[in-house]
Amino acid sequence: MANEHPDTTHFGYETVPVAEKGQRVRAVFDSVAGNYDLMNDLMSGGLHRLWKRFALSRTGLRPGQQALDVAGGTGDLTAGLCRQVGRDGHVTLTDINGAMLSAGRQRLTNEGFVRNLSIVQANAENLPFPDEHFHAITIGFGLRNVTDKQAALNSMARCLRPGGRLIVLEFSRPVLKLIEPLYELYSFRILPALGERIAGDADSYRYLAESIRMHPPQEELLGMMRKAGLEDCRYHNLSAGIVAVHLGFRY
Repeated sequence: MANEHPDTTHFGYETVPVAEKGQRVRAVFDSVAGNYDLMNDLMSGGLHRLWKRFALSRTGLRPGQQALDVAGGTGDLTAGLCRQVGRDGHVTLTDINGAMLSAGRQRLTNEGFVRNLSIVQANAENLPFPDEHFHAITIGFGLRNVTDKQAALNSMARCLRPGGRLIVLEFSRPVLKLIEPLYELYSFRILPALGERIAGDADSYRYLAESIRMHPPQEELLGMMRKAGLEDCRYHNLSAGIVAVHLGFRY
Protein backbone atom coordinates (compact mmCIF):
# COMPACT_ATOMS: atom_id res chain seq x y z
CA MET A 1 0.00 0.00 0.00
CA ALA A 2 1.20 3.51 -0.75
CA ASN A 3 2.76 5.36 2.15
CA GLU A 4 2.15 9.10 2.23
CA HIS A 5 4.79 9.63 4.92
CA PRO A 6 8.17 8.26 3.70
CA ASP A 7 9.68 8.35 7.21
CA THR A 8 7.03 5.98 8.55
CA THR A 9 5.68 2.58 7.58
CA HIS A 10 3.24 -0.06 8.75
CA PHE A 11 3.94 -2.63 11.42
CA GLY A 12 0.66 -4.49 11.25
CA TYR A 13 -1.95 -1.81 11.92
CA GLU A 14 0.54 0.45 13.69
CA THR A 15 2.38 3.32 12.01
CA VAL A 16 6.03 3.22 13.07
CA PRO A 17 9.29 4.89 12.01
CA VAL A 18 10.91 3.13 9.05
CA ALA A 19 14.06 2.51 11.09
CA GLU A 20 12.02 0.74 13.78
CA LYS A 21 10.10 -1.75 11.64
CA GLY A 22 13.04 -4.04 10.92
CA GLN A 23 13.82 -4.38 14.61
CA ARG A 24 10.22 -5.16 15.48
CA VAL A 25 9.82 -7.72 12.71
CA ARG A 26 13.09 -9.31 13.83
CA ALA A 27 11.70 -9.61 17.36
CA VAL A 28 8.56 -11.31 16.06
CA PHE A 29 10.52 -13.97 14.20
CA ASP A 30 13.01 -14.43 17.02
CA SER A 31 9.97 -15.30 19.11
CA VAL A 32 8.25 -17.67 16.65
CA ALA A 33 11.29 -19.39 15.07
CA GLY A 34 11.23 -22.43 17.36
CA ASN A 35 7.57 -23.19 16.65
CA TYR A 36 7.34 -21.82 13.12
CA ASP A 37 6.88 -25.09 11.22
CA LEU A 38 4.42 -26.52 13.75
CA MET A 39 2.38 -23.32 13.71
CA ASN A 40 2.31 -23.31 9.90
CA ASP A 41 0.71 -26.76 9.94
CA LEU A 42 -1.79 -25.78 12.63
CA MET A 43 -2.66 -22.38 11.13
CA SER A 44 -3.28 -23.68 7.62
CA GLY A 45 -4.48 -27.20 8.38
CA GLY A 46 -1.51 -28.39 6.33
CA LEU A 47 -2.58 -26.41 3.26
CA HIS A 48 0.69 -24.44 3.26
CA ARG A 49 2.40 -27.57 1.94
CA LEU A 50 0.09 -27.62 -1.10
CA TRP A 51 0.56 -23.86 -1.66
CA LYS A 52 4.34 -24.27 -1.59
CA ARG A 53 4.17 -27.28 -3.90
CA PHE A 54 2.22 -25.17 -6.41
CA ALA A 55 4.77 -22.34 -6.15
CA LEU A 56 7.62 -24.78 -6.74
CA SER A 57 5.84 -26.17 -9.80
CA ARG A 58 6.21 -22.72 -11.40
CA THR A 59 10.01 -22.33 -11.06
CA GLY A 60 10.92 -23.92 -14.40
CA LEU A 61 14.20 -25.07 -12.83
CA ARG A 62 16.31 -27.81 -14.35
CA PRO A 63 19.16 -29.86 -12.87
CA GLY A 64 22.41 -27.91 -12.66
CA GLN A 65 20.83 -24.47 -12.38
CA GLN A 66 21.06 -21.74 -9.72
CA ALA A 67 18.17 -20.74 -7.43
CA LEU A 68 17.62 -18.28 -4.59
CA ASP A 69 15.07 -18.50 -1.79
CA VAL A 70 14.59 -15.05 -0.23
CA ALA A 71 13.24 -14.71 3.33
CA GLY A 72 13.25 -18.50 3.25
CA GLY A 73 13.20 -19.00 7.01
CA THR A 74 13.12 -22.65 7.96
CA GLY A 75 13.63 -23.79 4.38
CA ASP A 76 10.43 -25.38 3.04
CA LEU A 77 10.84 -23.86 -0.41
CA THR A 78 14.62 -24.19 -0.21
CA ALA A 79 14.37 -27.97 0.16
CA GLY A 80 12.14 -28.16 -2.90
CA LEU A 81 14.52 -25.99 -4.91
CA CYS A 82 17.46 -28.22 -3.90
CA ARG A 83 15.59 -31.25 -5.24
CA GLN A 84 14.86 -29.45 -8.50
CA VAL A 85 18.43 -28.32 -9.26
CA GLY A 86 19.98 -31.60 -8.08
CA ARG A 87 23.54 -32.27 -6.96
CA ASP A 88 25.05 -30.30 -9.85
CA GLY A 89 22.97 -27.18 -9.20
CA HIS A 90 23.05 -24.78 -6.29
CA VAL A 91 20.50 -23.09 -4.03
CA THR A 92 21.07 -20.09 -1.78
CA LEU A 93 18.82 -19.56 1.22
CA THR A 94 18.63 -16.04 2.64
CA ASP A 95 16.75 -14.49 5.51
CA ILE A 96 17.31 -11.31 7.50
CA ASN A 97 16.57 -13.13 10.75
CA GLY A 98 19.38 -15.18 12.31
CA ALA A 99 17.07 -17.32 14.48
CA MET A 100 15.03 -18.39 11.46
CA LEU A 101 18.20 -19.18 9.49
CA SER A 102 19.54 -21.29 12.37
CA ALA A 103 16.33 -23.30 12.40
CA GLY A 104 16.51 -23.63 8.62
CA ARG A 105 20.15 -24.71 8.65
CA GLN A 106 19.47 -27.45 11.20
CA ARG A 107 16.43 -28.72 9.35
CA LEU A 108 18.04 -28.74 5.90
CA THR A 109 21.21 -30.40 7.22
CA ASN A 110 19.09 -33.10 8.86
CA GLU A 111 17.38 -33.68 5.50
CA GLY A 112 20.73 -34.06 3.76
CA PHE A 113 20.86 -30.77 1.85
CA VAL A 114 24.47 -29.72 2.29
CA ARG A 115 26.48 -30.04 -0.90
CA ASN A 116 24.27 -27.89 -3.14
CA LEU A 117 23.23 -25.30 -0.54
CA SER A 118 24.53 -21.98 0.76
CA ILE A 119 22.96 -20.00 3.61
CA VAL A 120 23.39 -16.21 3.74
CA GLN A 121 21.92 -13.70 6.19
CA ALA A 122 20.74 -10.86 3.98
CA ASN A 123 18.18 -8.10 3.62
CA ALA A 124 15.75 -8.70 0.75
CA GLU A 125 15.87 -4.99 -0.10
CA ASN A 126 19.58 -5.14 -0.93
CA LEU A 127 20.59 -8.67 -1.89
CA PRO A 128 24.39 -9.22 -1.92
CA PHE A 129 24.50 -11.18 -5.19
CA PRO A 130 25.68 -10.36 -8.71
CA ASP A 131 23.38 -9.13 -11.43
CA GLU A 132 21.75 -11.79 -13.62
CA HIS A 133 22.91 -14.68 -11.45
CA PHE A 134 19.90 -16.92 -10.67
CA HIS A 135 17.60 -18.91 -12.93
CA ALA A 136 14.74 -18.67 -10.41
CA ILE A 137 14.04 -16.76 -7.21
CA THR A 138 11.30 -17.57 -4.71
CA ILE A 139 9.97 -15.63 -1.73
CA GLY A 140 7.30 -17.40 0.32
CA PHE A 141 5.28 -15.58 2.98
CA GLY A 142 8.12 -13.11 3.44
CA LEU A 143 7.41 -10.10 1.24
CA ARG A 144 4.71 -8.71 3.52
CA ASN A 145 7.27 -8.37 6.33
CA VAL A 146 9.72 -6.34 4.23
CA THR A 147 9.79 -2.61 4.97
CA ASP A 148 10.30 -1.46 1.36
CA LYS A 149 8.59 -4.06 -0.80
CA GLN A 150 9.35 -2.29 -4.08
CA ALA A 151 13.07 -2.21 -3.23
CA ALA A 152 12.96 -5.95 -2.51
CA LEU A 153 11.23 -6.69 -5.83
CA ASN A 154 13.77 -4.50 -7.64
CA SER A 155 16.64 -6.31 -5.93
CA MET A 156 15.28 -9.75 -6.78
CA ALA A 157 14.62 -8.75 -10.40
CA ARG A 158 18.21 -7.48 -10.71
CA CYS A 159 19.57 -10.87 -9.61
CA LEU A 160 17.60 -12.85 -12.21
CA ARG A 161 19.24 -14.10 -15.37
CA PRO A 162 17.55 -13.29 -18.68
CA GLY A 163 14.76 -15.84 -18.97
CA GLY A 164 14.68 -16.33 -15.21
CA ARG A 165 11.57 -16.01 -13.13
CA LEU A 166 10.48 -14.64 -9.77
CA ILE A 167 7.81 -16.52 -7.81
CA VAL A 168 6.09 -14.68 -4.94
CA LEU A 169 3.93 -16.82 -2.65
CA GLU A 170 2.00 -14.68 -0.22
CA PHE A 171 -1.29 -14.26 1.61
CA SER A 172 -3.63 -12.08 -0.39
CA ARG A 173 -7.28 -10.97 -0.66
CA PRO A 174 -10.09 -13.55 -0.67
CA VAL A 175 -12.14 -13.31 -3.86
CA LEU A 176 -15.28 -14.83 -2.32
CA LYS A 177 -17.11 -12.32 -0.12
CA LEU A 178 -18.87 -15.22 1.56
CA ILE A 179 -15.73 -16.36 3.36
CA GLU A 180 -14.55 -12.94 4.56
CA PRO A 181 -16.38 -12.98 7.95
CA LEU A 182 -15.00 -16.43 8.75
CA TYR A 183 -11.55 -15.37 7.59
CA GLU A 184 -11.68 -12.32 9.88
CA LEU A 185 -12.79 -14.44 12.84
CA TYR A 186 -10.01 -16.94 12.23
CA SER A 187 -7.32 -14.30 11.71
CA PHE A 188 -8.02 -12.10 14.72
CA ARG A 189 -9.48 -14.52 17.25
CA ILE A 190 -8.37 -18.07 16.55
CA LEU A 191 -4.86 -17.38 15.21
CA PRO A 192 -3.69 -15.29 18.21
CA ALA A 193 -5.23 -17.86 20.55
CA LEU A 194 -3.25 -20.62 18.80
CA GLY A 195 -0.12 -18.50 19.09
CA GLU A 196 -0.69 -18.06 22.80
CA ARG A 197 -1.40 -21.75 23.42
CA ILE A 198 1.35 -23.27 21.27
CA ALA A 199 4.08 -20.62 21.19
CA GLY A 200 3.18 -18.55 24.26
CA ASP A 201 3.01 -15.45 22.06
CA ALA A 202 -0.36 -14.09 20.95
CA ASP A 203 1.01 -10.66 19.96
CA SER A 204 3.36 -11.97 17.28
CA TYR A 205 0.57 -13.91 15.60
CA ARG A 206 -1.76 -10.94 15.87
CA TYR A 207 0.90 -8.92 14.01
CA LEU A 208 1.14 -11.63 11.34
CA ALA A 209 -2.62 -11.43 10.79
CA GLU A 210 -2.49 -7.64 10.58
CA SER A 211 0.46 -7.76 8.18
CA ILE A 212 -1.63 -9.85 5.79
CA ARG A 213 -4.30 -7.13 5.69
CA MET A 214 -1.70 -4.43 5.01
CA HIS A 215 -0.03 -6.34 2.17
CA PRO A 216 -0.79 -5.16 -1.39
CA PRO A 217 -3.69 -7.07 -3.00
CA GLN A 218 -3.24 -9.14 -6.13
CA GLU A 219 -3.47 -6.45 -8.81
CA GLU A 220 -1.38 -3.94 -6.87
CA LEU A 221 1.42 -6.45 -6.36
CA LEU A 222 1.26 -7.31 -10.05
CA GLY A 223 1.88 -3.64 -10.85
CA MET A 224 4.82 -3.51 -8.45
CA MET A 225 6.42 -6.50 -10.18
CA ARG A 226 6.05 -4.77 -13.55
CA LYS A 227 7.58 -1.63 -12.07
CA ALA A 228 10.59 -3.76 -11.04
CA GLY A 229 11.13 -4.53 -14.73
CA LEU A 230 9.58 -7.98 -14.82
CA GLU A 231 7.50 -9.02 -17.81
CA ASP A 232 4.67 -11.41 -18.60
CA CYS A 233 3.55 -11.02 -14.98
CA ARG A 234 0.54 -13.00 -13.75
CA TYR A 235 -0.91 -14.48 -10.61
CA HIS A 236 -2.81 -17.56 -9.51
CA ASN A 237 -5.32 -17.40 -6.66
CA LEU A 238 -5.18 -20.38 -4.31
CA SER A 239 -7.82 -21.26 -1.71
CA ALA A 240 -10.19 -18.60 -3.09
CA GLY A 241 -7.52 -15.90 -2.98
CA ILE A 242 -6.50 -16.38 0.64
CA VAL A 243 -3.10 -17.05 -0.93
CA ALA A 244 -1.78 -15.97 -4.32
CA VAL A 245 1.26 -17.00 -6.34
CA HIS A 246 2.64 -14.15 -8.47
CA LEU A 247 5.02 -14.91 -11.31
CA GLY A 248 7.20 -12.58 -13.39
CA PHE A 249 10.00 -13.06 -15.92
CA ARG A 250 13.27 -11.23 -16.58
CA TYR A 251 13.93 -10.92 -20.33
